[in-house]
Parts: sequence; structure tokens; C-alpha cells
Amino acid sequence: MLNLNIKLTTPDEFTLVPWKNGLGHTTELAISDGGSLDNFAWRLSIASVLNDGDFSNFAGYQRNLVLIEGNGLTLDHRNGDVDKLAQLLDIARFDGASKTHGALVNGGIKDFNIMTNQNSFIPEVSGYIEQQTVTVAVLADSLLFAYSLTDEMRVNSSQSEDYCTVPVGHLIKLSAMNENQKNEENIVKVTGKNMIVIQLKLK
Repeated sequence: MLNLNIKLTTPDEFTLVPWKNGLGHTTELAISDGGSLDNFAWRLSIASVLNDGDFSNFAGYQRNLVLIEGNGLTLDHRNGDVDKLAQLLDIARFDGASKTHGALVNGGIKDFNIMTNQNSFIPEVSGYIEQQTVTVAVLADSLLFAYSLTDEMRVNSSQSEDYCTVPVGHLIKLSAMNENQKNEENIVKVTGKNMIVIQLKLK
């Protein structure tokens, strides 16, 4: 059975960093080892958007943007594609090189950002409003994250009968990244509501 490493990151450990375009700030929850704003394999962050404006250029990266607070955001990628985030946990998926313009629907919003290097990871991002248990098969070359907006989560894996309690606003990361267990997996169950579950699979 695949042995998993579990890391719980508290809000005190999050980092406030300026936007790449200098027009605001982002709360960085986690970033790949050795990563910086200009060079990373993956990055998770939360941003407050208070005004309409252009998004930073993240050419070479895939973006998943989740609405976590506010009345909505419309993203015009200026290539014919438009994403309308109207409901809590609506998700927009787009190329970081897009000349994306964000327009607020009615007042400021907060969004949860998952950015991945297009040559490194394939992201799978899902939002769950209703109370439920989500089952994910974690492989040796993948990462699993979970974050809840309103309620604590319970996370348990097939390697142990114990479960981990994740408070609201904390980030849990489960990983193996062990070449010796390449073909093995571990079944992880995440229970909660108003939560974001993210799996990053190595390309």
C-alpha cells in the first residue's frame, strides 16, 4: 500500500505576496518546493478582487480559478472565450497566457487559484457544496489538497483507521512522490461541505 505524507498548513503559515502585475495582493497557501512567483511547478493562493482589471500574465501555466466569496466575476479571455462565475465554487479553467480581463458583477469577490506548470502537472479541481464524502485514488506521482470554506473536514486514507480533522480555512496536503511505490495507490476519503478538492497528477 502506498504510504502518504500528510501536511496541514494553518492560516498563520500563509504568505501575503504582491500580484505579478502589481495591482493587488494574493494570499499564498502553498507553493512547490523552491518555487517563486516567476518559476514554480504548482501554486495555491487566494486573492481578493476589488476592481475590474486585467489578470497577470502566467504564460506556461494552467489556471483554475474558483469563486469562494462574493456576487460573481466574469472573465473575458479576449480570444472568444468567456467564463461567468456566478455561484459559490464555480470554476474557470484557462491558459495563464490568455489576456484575461475580470469584471465584477456586484462588488468585490474572493477567488481560490490553482496554478500548475503545463509541463509538470495535470490539475483536477472540483468544488462540493453539499455535505458529502469524496473518494480519491492517490498515486505515487500525484498530490492531493483539500480546503473548506465553512466547515471542518475529515480526511482518512486506507493506510490507517485514524482520520485527520481539518479546521475551516486550513489546507491539507497528501503526497507520496515515491518512485519505489510507483504502481501503488492509496484510497483517500474527504468528508465535508463547501470544500475544494484538488488532485495534481505528474505529467
